[in-house]
Amino acid sequence: LLISQMLVSSGVSLEFRYHNTVEVERYLRDVNNTFQFTHLHSIGKSVEGRDLWVLILGKNPSEHQMGIPEFKYVGNMHGNEVVGRVLLLQLIDHLTRGYLSDPLVTRLLNSTRVHILVSMNPDGFESSSRDCMYSQGRFNKNGIDLNRDFPDAFSKKESGMREMEVRAIMDWLKTESFVLSANLHGGAVVASYPYDNSNGGSELQSGSSVAPDNDVLIQLAKTYSYTHSKMHKGDHCYDSKDFKEGITNGYYWYPLPGGMQDYNYVWGQCLEITLELSCCKFPPESDLPGLWDANRAALLAYMQQVHLGVKGQVLDAEGNPLQNALVEVEGRQNLCPFRTDLHGEYYRLLLPGNYTFMVTFPGHQVLMETLTVPYGPDSFSALVHNFQLQRTAATTPGPSHPTQSCIPPQVWRPLDGHSPSLGPSGVTILLVLQVLWNTM
Repeated sequence: LLISQMLVSSGVSLEFRYHNTVEVERYLRDVNNTFQFTHLHSIGKSVEGRDLWVLILGKNPSEHQMGIPEFKYVGNMHGNEVVGRVLLLQLIDHLTRGYLSDPLVTRLLNSTRVHILVSMNPDGFESSSRDCMYSQGRFNKNGIDLNRDFPDAFSKKESGMREMEVRAIMDWLKTESFVLSANLHGGAVVASYPYDNSNGGSELQSGSSVAPDNDVLIQLAKTYSYTHSKMHKGDHCYDSKDFKEGITNGYYWYPLPGGMQDYNYVWGQCLEITLELSCCKFPPESDLPGLWDANRAALLAYMQQVHLGVKGQVLDAEGNPLQNALVEVEGRQNLCPFRTDLHGEYYRLLLPGNYTFMVTFPGHQVLMETLTVPYGPDSFSALVHNFQLQRTAATTPGPSHPTQSCIPPQVWRPLDGHSPSLGPSGVTILLVLQVLWNTM
């Protein structure tokens, strides 16, 4: 262990090769033991009992700090798509080496709390064979595609218990107020953004499933594709289509029910895109240095986008933070309205411009306010603005809770392992609750 710590801290580069799960855990522990600005924890286990290790990097890595946005990268969701796993290890190496010596890295980690899950599917990785496109190992130990197992706002299909790895992600999103995320895949070279699915409603426009924050999501995807050495030129993989500017709406590419990026966006109020980073899902190790060079700047630039828009708190007349206050932006009808967290904090990723906000909380007057939002990433901070609400004279204030229709169905996990089924009357009740809440 002492030798490993010396290697981490002495400037010896992390090898460009495929590290197995035991080696990854050893490396992460060494990093955590060496650098005080890191914190290592497991968010759960795989089916075969392997820990899902997350390394947090930042000025205060152990806990959330007011005004510091939470960012995450997730790699190796499909066990045989391995480039993301390698890139995230190299990113950790780059961040730990650069903190306090590289100005960009230092400003990023001083202004952002960065969470890195190197492998979401370690069981799949360990079962993979080294074939460019047709390696086994995509699924978890139970043979389930983890990127089809999340609750889906557009699908009526319900399943029983979610896979262990998926439940770990869902629980993780309840413990941290993530603002921005990316999920790293392989098999193409493109940045894909929500929505991935549609039920043929108003979101379906010209073959794309368009989210309320479509302008921001396109900006996020373009940030990665244009900072990448070649992604913006279009995908030139032999068995894939060309993608204009290296980006695509997920549904326009192909419908994907039960995906993680839509789940993050709809229920986690975290904007997430999917990064396809290599033509080969399991390329030869000799390709890895070039893939790191192609993606290094893009990984950093994307992280910096967490500072788009506006952030702050919603407070009552006495200055106390209000949890679960709605912070809505005029013209953006999110399926589940963005809400303040337990600190009364909100984060809204927005492009520069003028925006009218409507802030509501039971027992308080509705607040409408227009803000001019600058471009925050250059200064490593979104616009800071607190909203202060006044009590209404006639209404006794009561607690604010998420409406049932905005609670993912599979968060309710009875002890018998069976999920409740909502009939038509149940769905109607949920919709009525949503309408009633929005009129309060």
